[in-house]
Amino acid sequence: MKLLAIETSTEACSAAISINDACAYRYELAPRKHSKLILPMIDSLLSEADIKINALDCICFSHGPGAFTGVRIGISVAQGLAYPHDIPVIGVSSLKTLAQQFSKENDHIATAIDARMNEIYWGLYKKNDEGVMEEITKEKVCAPEDILSPSKNNWMCIGTGWNKYHEKIKSKFTANITAIKADALPEARGVLELAKNSYQKGKFISADKISPVYLRDNVTKQQ
Repeated sequence: MKLLAIETSTEACSAAISINDACAYRYELAPRKHSKLILPMIDSLLSEADIKINALDCICFSHGPGAFTGVRIGISVAQGLAYPHDIPVIGVSSLKTLAQQFSKENDHIATAIDARMNEIYWGLYKKNDEGVMEEITKEKVCAPEDILSPSKNNWMCIGTGWNKYHEKIKSKFTANITAIKADALPEARGVLELAKNSYQKGKFISADKISPVYLRDNVTKQQ
């Protein structure tokens, strides 16, 4: 199984490649530089793995939510690479990706990514028997004080929303918090983990069917 993953939905820009479960990745925290960084990252990974684009089984990407421009860059790159070679694609949630990155540390994860405009992208996840994080409630964009809080279990809290709006979120969060990782951002390695599971189950689409998930009706707020 040969998969390429792209994640550009937040301040971090990253790419990862998995060849028969051997993984290599590139990561850089570089707001507003994603369009300059992502293709060289991908070229470097392909060269390191000694593989051509047309030999990939699937291209995986984060479809949002996140910064409008970042989400659009990731989708455009995934589509541009996949379509000419008829390579299937898998889009995954940036919130779920963030949760998956910490799936070995806790079974219940609450993710909050700063959405600007005094709002956050919010998601609650529980690890299934396959070690994959699954949504407990539908992902949403909301004011920090309007989160839907769990009422039981021990929760690990992840994402930049927990940094910027810590007190507001915590005042509404009624379940027990075991740890907070407020500087964590979604990465391509997390995208890979989710995409591997989906690919093995045949859950992929053609590149012409790619669509973003902004959560906001007015995406211009995110710019």
